[in-house]
Amino acid sequence: MREVQIFLLLTSVLVHGRDPRWQNSYDEPLHFACPVRQSISYISSQHDNHREDRLWDFGCKDTFSSEPTCFWSEYANDFDQEFTFQCPKNYVLTGMNSYHDNHHEDRRWRFHCCLVHNQCNAVCQWTTYINYFDEPFSWSVPTMNYLVGTGSYHSNSKEDRRWRYMYCTRQSC
Repeated sequence: MREVQIFLLLTSVLVHGRDPRWQNSYDEPLHFACPVRQSISYISSQHDNHREDRLWDFGCKDTFSSEPTCFWSEYANDFDQEFTFQCPKNYVLTGMNSYHDNHHEDRRWRFHCCLVHNQCNAVCQWTTYINYFDEPFSWSVPTMNYLVGTGSYHSNSKEDRRWRYMYCTRQSC
């Protein structure tokens, strides 16, 4: 059975060009958006020191009872820059997009935010940085909370980023 799983994984990598456990390949663009009416609930990433890039994966959860109003942000950063991004008031994060540059060994980031009227964000807070440079991480949005922002800074000596996230509860308004 293990040989079959390995064969299927290798076949998928050869046919699709990326490991199906991840939303991107090293040095390639990332474009992820949750299905309509869902928002990001889980983020996982691993760094490769040879490629000086990260693989990314996301989970989503039901969030909106009706069709949300959504938009993609402008780029939140230039290469090697620190950034803090928050969706506008009462929006939640539903997608992430980035591209990698080998000269800078960094990514520029954009974010997808969605709003449903009559729902407001409340009791918002930032995590501490959830990873150290070069290490993998997995982080889940706390139960009954929704992701609304992210912040990151880059190290040129490590060629990696540390990440933190902002999340809120939601209530009727």
